[in-house]
Amino acid sequence: MKLLTKLLLNALAVFVIAHFLTGVHVDGYITALIVAVVLSVLNLFVKPILIIFTLPITIVTLGLFLLVINALIIVLADKLIDGFSVSSIWIAILFSILLSVLQSILHSLLKEDKK
Repeated sequence: MKLLTKLLLNALAVFVIAHFLTGVHVDGYITALIVAVVLSVLNLFVKPILIIFTLPITIVTLGLFLLVINALIIVLADKLIDGFSVSSIWIAILFSILLSVLQSILHSLLKEDKK
């Protein structure tokens, strides 16, 4: 149940960011849900492989190259999903940053107080 709730919150974050950020287009909420699922799968399987291959440049840039890896994951999702488009790599980097911040805020609302 928690996984489904997080997935729906991620889809909401994708939809909201696409609504406010020019250069990112999502056809509808169902497409945003598909984007959330595809991004989750790509982050689970493809991102660790990219991080391992680009480890030297990530270390030299003190981790800033991870923003480029996140943007590449988003561009890959753009190529895989009809109805989702990102206009450039710079928009993908900005989308990645905004998505991370909004996901962090939304997921913090789900956490229960442990006393």
